[in-house]
Amino acid sequence: MFKRARIAAKSAEWRSTFARRVLIVLLAVSLLPAVAGSVEAKDPLLAYGARIVGDDARSRIVIDFDREPRFSVHYIANPERIVIDLPATAFGFPAKDLAARGLFKDIRYGKMDEESARIVLTTAGPVKLALAKVQADESGKGHRLVLDAEMIDKQAFAELVKTQSWSDQSEAAQTTSAIPAPEKTAPGDFVIAVDAGHGGIDTGAIGVDTKTEEKQVTLAFAKALTERLNKEPGIKAFLTREDDEFLSLSQRVLIARQNHAGLFISLHADTLKQKDIRGATVYTISDKASDKLAADLAERENLSDQIAGKETVAEPPEVADILLDLTRRETQAFSISLAESVLNSFKDQVGTINNPHRHAGFRVLQAPDVPSILLELGFLSNAEDEKLLLDETWRGKIVGLLTEAVKRYRAAVIANGG
Repeated sequence: MFKRARIAAKSAEWRSTFARRVLIVLLAVSLLPAVAGSVEAKDPLLAYGARIVGDDARSRIVIDFDREPRFSVHYIANPERIVIDLPATAFGFPAKDLAARGLFKDIRYGKMDEESARIVLTTAGPVKLALAKVQADESGKGHRLVLDAEMIDKQAFAELVKTQSWSDQSEAAQTTSAIPAPEKTAPGDFVIAVDAGHGGIDTGAIGVDTKTEEKQVTLAFAKALTERLNKEPGIKAFLTREDDEFLSLSQRVLIARQNHAGLFISLHADTLKQKDIRGATVYTISDKASDKLAADLAERENLSDQIAGKETVAEPPEVADILLDLTRRETQAFSISLAESVLNSFKDQVGTINNPHRHAGFRVLQAPDVPSILLELGFLSNAEDEKLLLDETWRGKIVGLLTEAVKRYRAAVIANGG
């Protein structure tokens, strides 16, 4: 009797378990369309074609998309720019198809983050969009975004900027959530922020031969350097950006500071008008540029936010004029020490330009409590440098030398009680 009762109990338990499992499977199956839909929703738009026509009074831009894009338009002054914000978008047309002409002196487009993209139209003067609309393609291939721009006077443009309902809160959100951080940091670890210059809509320089974008070169070097540094005991390195994403200059600085970085290394590979100049250069911050080359480079690098359509934030005159005051003298001395350590590693191993340690007012180096350098790995405007910058073996050599420089710098800091 008790045996039959136990068998019946087990049978009931089995039926209950089976029923629960069937219910779970049915629920999972019922959710499949919704999950698939959410994945599809995250697929980026494809901008597969573009064209631009017009003159210095009126210009039209047409961009072809695989499906209907949502968009918004904003205006920014100093200099005059029109910003078109889009959902995540892959830009698949040749750059020459949207080369600046007519009312536009510069056109940039690219990724801002995982969910958004942006087109920034820098204009030759005050301009407004008389028409901005999406219409279905006659052939049924998708939709097209049509932008008709026309010249207006300064007062009318100022009114557009003043009356638009737009406040860019994205920067604050990005710098307070999902901040990159070193893995498994232990007490006493030496934390290093490795910053891949440019990214997203800000492509940086373009290679003279291969047309490789600077943002790709810097990210490859940054990843290799971070991986190499993390093999050293007591050192934890992390990337300020891990993919093709735009970060403002202030975001890069804040990410380093919020992770209590002991060093900030920003990697770049610029271009120069003088294509015969080649070699590495190390820059530190200063209130006055060491030379015209450093001043020009700092000016270009500081335009990164402007390229991406960020509003220019006015700084108090005492801050703007005395950049050195933003960095404690002690931090500045450490930055110079790091720069010298890097150049000592490079000596007789890596070609450098004349006077390879230079200084200027780079905004990305302005963390007041984090020793920082900006390393120009070479110049994409020079064919020989470009070949090296794309060579994986050479990249490994540079990464090894930089790691040795960081280790010597750290040893000196520890020896001095730091």
